[in-house]
Amino acid sequence: MHKLLVARVGEVADPEVHRILVDRLWPRGMSKAEAPWDTWIKELAPSTALRKWYGHDPERYSDFRTRYWSELEKLGAQPAVEQLLGIWKEQAVALLTATKDIEYSHVPVLRDFFLRGACG
Repeated sequence: MHKLLVARVGEVADPEVHRILVDRLWPRGMSKAEAPWDTWIKELAPSTALRKWYGHDPERYSDFRTRYWSELEKLGAQPAVEQLLGIWKEQAVALLTATKDIEYSHVPVLRDFFLRGACG
């Protein structure tokens, strides 16, 4: 497998890296014409209920991480998982989010999930 990076939307411009937006919601104020990513796989984002419960509260991050990991384990070989794996086999991937504080976002959890091979 190639590199699997995490970044904010707009931070990765390397043409060798496939940029995948992994947010459930389209970033505010951004038109489809100016989208700085190659693919949008919203099905890999936390469920709406989990996202709303978490509310990007750093004090809840540990519990959020556990709950989100559990959601990811339930995805199995869904098309979204297979799509990401297929791209990642071919080239480096940057998992993108519009969230300001990446450290407390879902993206590091998603990266760790795939790096540990928990997706199958």
